Amino acid sequence: MLITPAYAQAAAGGDANSMLMSLLPFALIFVIMYFLILRPQQKKVKDHAELVKNIRRGDTVVTTGGLVGKVTKVVDDDQIEFEISDGVRVRQMRQMISGVRAKGEPAKEKGELSKDESAAG
Repeated sequence: MLITPAYAQAAAGGDANSMLMSLLPFALIFVIMYFLILRPQQKKVKDHAELVKNIRRGDTVVTTGGLVGKVTKVVDDDQIEFEISDGVRVRQMRQMISGVRAKGEPAKEKGELSKDESAAG
């Protein structure tokens, strides 16, 4: 016989600790991937959703296609209208906005006067 009975019995028992140690590298890789890839991506998506939600009239926006224009109208929750040149207005899906370059003033409510108008009148 090539294997002694004592050696064969010790190997057949199996050890839960060795199984845990063999799975530990996979768990560590998952944790590292979560903190280096998944978490920053989730934060980026959340920031983009917040940016898109807060687009107002007068903002200068950049689309994913590279167009730069000034928002003239917020059509609804899905679309905005912006002007890319004098008299040239384009409708764009909000999700296709990649950034806001300059924030415009918030739209005035009806009956609300600006500082200049109230001083003049």
